[in-house]
Order: sequence, then structure tokens, then C-alpha cells
Amino acid sequence: MDKTSLYQLIQEQQLDPERTGFVAVENFTSLVEHHELQLDPSKLDMLFALVQSNEHGQVCYQELIELIVVFLCYGVMLNKWVLQTYQPEFMKSPLVYHPGHRAQVWRFLSYMFMHVGLEQLGFNALLQLMIGVPLEMVHGILRISLLYMTGVVAGSLTVSITDMRAPVVGGSGGVYALCSAHLANVVMNWAGMRCPYKLLRMILALVCMSSEVGRAVWLRFSPPLPSSGPQPSFMAHLSGAIVGISMGLLILRSYEESLHKQCSWWVLVFSFITFLLFAIFWNIFAYELLGVQIPPPP
Repeated sequence: MDKTSLYQLIQEQQLDPERTGFVAVENFTSLVEHHELQLDPSKLDMLFALVQSNEHGQVCYQELIELIVVFLCYGVMLNKWVLQTYQPEFMKSPLVYHPGHRAQVWRFLSYMFMHVGLEQLGFNALLQLMIGVPLEMVHGILRISLLYMTGVVAGSLTVSITDMRAPVVGGSGGVYALCSAHLANVVMNWAGMRCPYKLLRMILALVCMSSEVGRAVWLRFSPPLPSSGPQPSFMAHLSGAIVGISMGLLILRSYEESLHKQCSWWVLVFSFITFLLFAIFWNIFAYELLGVQIPPPP
């Protein structure tokens, strides 16, 4: 169905008998849903948010039809950015961390299985393949899994302390723990490493990490479309990097020696346990004491 057909259909059904260029949102939604343009309701709502409305809350259907045609012709490109916005239906997942559901403690870990679009999923998958797989082959699954999970937990706990109104999705905390640990280890042992592609790998990892952090910061404070709640926080990226530089660097440098025999390992364990206890008490008491206005959970 092209633009002309939609215009004719609107006139035939007398949705705009006075030819004002505006129709009720409900009427236009029903028209789209019952004809050839089968759009997802959440995506249609995003399109409504992009068009002007008059004082009666009616949409300019001429402008909206233009957007729908562009959406159908360049759907992959538009969908790429639209998927990044806060979606109530998406946030209803029992895996996503939301400050309103922080009593459900599994969310502090399970949020790593959810992602907000192809960019976040693509960056994380690329970094895990490029950095995580080689690390696991050298250091073993136990050490790398410990480093990854520590970054994930530290990410959600850091968000609950520093960005108390924001949800969290994605495994960026664990991914950044792996990447920052590997990059720090490469820098400290640059002269002794014989890998011919170490500079290229570092550049690619830094470009991907910087792009992902920049995208997350931009979406948190300047989302491309009006949203019904805070965007997912980017603080998990930063806390994952801190975990990687501190805890991960020790793990990667000491793969030939048992960790429990090192004093620095126990210092790190004690520090993380202290942070964990602080975060638990913070989540129990700080929200009410500070009077934080948490957005209602979906």
C-alpha cells in the first residue's frame, strides 16, 4: 500500500471529512492494524511521537504516512535507532534490573541476558569473541568466568548506587571487565609479547569500547525519541572496567600461580566483599532515606 492509497482510504472512510490533515490517533491506529501495514504497536507509538499533533490530540496523518513509508523502505536503518528507546513491554521481562524490582535479587545478575537493540548486542558479542575467547583458551574457563561474573554483579550494584532511577540491561559490565583486564595486561607486558597483531587488536577493542560507552551515555541523557522512563544506565560499563583493571589484571598475570597464595588476591576479595555489603545496605535503606522518586516498574 502506497501513500496515495492510504490517503484515499482515509477519505473513503470519512476519517477526515473536512480535509484538515488531522485524524484521531485511535482511528489511524485501527486503520493501520486492519490493513496491509502491519506495524508493531510499540513502533507505531514511536512514529506517533515523531509527528506534530493539534490541540485536540489528533495526529497529522499526512506527515505520519510519510514516516511510515520511510520506515517500510528503510526499516533496518530506522529500526536500528528506534530499538534503543525505553520500552515498557521490553522492561517487563523478569530478567531486566529495575530499581523498582531490586528486591528480586536475581535481577542483579540476570540482566546480562537482555540487550537494548542490535548495537549493544553486536558490540558485546564482537568484544567477547575478540577478547573473551582467547583469554579463556589461555587462562581457563573458571578464572575468566569469575572475572566476567564479578564485572556483571559490580555493574548492577554500581548503577543501584550511582544512578538510582535507571534500569540496567546487557552484559557490558562483564565484557568491559574482560577487555580492560586484557588491555592493561598487554600494556604492562608490551615488550615481552610476541603477538604480531597486538596493536591492531588493541585499536579495535578500544574503538568498540569507546563507541559502546559513547552510545550508552548519549542514550541515557539524550534519547532520540520521547521515552516513558529513564534510559538504561551506562555506569555498568565503567564499573566493569574498574573490576578488570584491578581484579582481572591480577588474574591474568598470575595464571601459573594459585590465587589463594597471593596476599594481593585476598586484599581484592576483601575489597569486593566490603563493596558488596555496602551496596546491599544501600539498596535496603538509602532509597527511602534519600526520598528517591523511582519510576513505577512496568
